[in-house]
Amino acid sequence: MDVELTEEQQALRETVEEFARKEVAPVIGGFYERGEVPYGIVAKMGAMGLFGLPFPEEHGGMGGDYFALCLALEELARVDSSVAITLEAGVSLGAMPIFRFGTAEQRERWLPALTAGTALGAFGLTESGGGSDAGATRTTARLDGDVWVINGSKAFITNAGTDITSIVTVTAITGTRPDGGKEISAIMVPAGTPGFTFSQKYSKVGWSASDTRELFFDDCRVPAANLLGERGRGYAQFLSILDEGRIAIAALAVGLAQGCVDESLRYAREREAFGRKIGSHQAIQFKIADMEVRAHTSRLAYYAAAAKMLRGAPFKKEAAIAKLVASGAAVDNARDATQVFGGYGFMNEYPVARFYRDAKVLEIGEGTSEVQRMLIARELGL
Repeated sequence: MDVELTEEQQALRETVEEFARKEVAPVIGGFYERGEVPYGIVAKMGAMGLFGLPFPEEHGGMGGDYFALCLALEELARVDSSVAITLEAGVSLGAMPIFRFGTAEQRERWLPALTAGTALGAFGLTESGGGSDAGATRTTARLDGDVWVINGSKAFITNAGTDITSIVTVTAITGTRPDGGKEISAIMVPAGTPGFTFSQKYSKVGWSASDTRELFFDDCRVPAANLLGERGRGYAQFLSILDEGRIAIAALAVGLAQGCVDESLRYAREREAFGRKIGSHQAIQFKIADMEVRAHTSRLAYYAAAAKMLRGAPFKKEAAIAKLVASGAAVDNARDATQVFGGYGFMNEYPVARFYRDAKVLEIGEGTSEVQRMLIARELGL
């Protein structure tokens, strides 16, 4: 397997790297502290075509692939994860389900704005009593003539209540399967639909400049034509979306892990202790070397998973491995980078403090580390 980037891929990586360094890094700390979504940055990412990277041009996309999205996510997360997760969720969870499972009419209506980044989409799967047990859905949707009537709630939903959110797709119980189990379907709910409300933004440990909310549905009525994909296949559809999304989250985690290396190297070359630069001390050298090893091996893991996905081979195990390894690397590197910085690492004005706060959720979101181990074991036949 050749892990060298093509000229086009390298050009994309360098473009996003420069954007993150020049446009995001100087201002994101303020947005983070204020808990504000940086709409200006989101608009610039849209103008660059980042929200359209893996979509064909006929839907307003850039005609690229999922790996291109991963490269962009990695470079953004080297500077800030709030911006990166806004892009990841908008593409992987907001637009991709419509692209994968939507009708021609649904794609034509919703994808142009989503792929342009002028609107954001979200996906409501998790519920307060469900967590990793996403099959424990309690939200219901019943047909009333040619209208779905939705009742229930969803938790921890990214991009659900921004000023530019246009559509949220939710899973809901729409009946009973022949075996007596729940029939779970996916239904699109446009923003502003009566009966659809959301909470104030969560007060989060990290990802403070991204939007995450709880959603509520109280006799929310949407057209029957808003069913996304096949009735009763909503849960299965989203599991396949999660497999892809785990590669994207792995890429984001690699970016955070590499950002920790970047910042630690810079600081180690500047900071003096005991009469010399701290980078000359073997304890610091070994710590940063271990951080680079974690970032490098995690990158190889998501590259390999993406390669299998793009050539149409089964990739569930590889996606789980990439997400497990990369999220662990992000947490370990954030901890070590904070240690390298000492007291300054505990100050929010430094990027490593944001990295430390942002890293932990990577072991939780889009499947916990325990879920990844379960998936890997199942793929091994256990």
